[in-house]
Amino acid sequence: MSTIIDACTKELLAWVLSESLEIDFVLETVNRLIENYGISLTSETLINSDQGSHYTSIKFIQLIKDSELRQSMSRKANCWDNAPQESFYGHMKDEIDISQCTTFEGIHQVISDWTDYYNIERYQWNLARLAPREYYKYLVTGE
Repeated sequence: MSTIIDACTKELLAWVLSESLEIDFVLETVNRLIENYGISLTSETLINSDQGSHYTSIKFIQLIKDSELRQSMSRKANCWDNAPQESFYGHMKDEIDISQCTTFEGIHQVISDWTDYYNIERYQWNLARLAPREYYKYLVTGE
């Protein structure tokens, strides 16, 4: 699974689940981010990742550059730079059960349902006890 999470609101902005570890699913995640939020992305938008081979590949670096975004990478053996991602995956692993899934589509559906729950309903203490989308609305409107 490849994800892009807003560091401020903790909202999951884009994600792709793949049956393969080929680089394409990571590129697709960035493309989905651009499709969904393109107008609000600027050259100040920072895409942070670990130092995995997907994120150090020429294709990924070029896509970020061509999209006029900025790339940042966590230091070696340091998960603190990528804490929102680590926290997201920790919650996901604790809260979903895919043991009964027998197909990729079944796993995809369980994860899709949970990601909607995470963004819309799952309250977080460090977001004023609001869900990520509610917190974003609060930041923008004050309501």
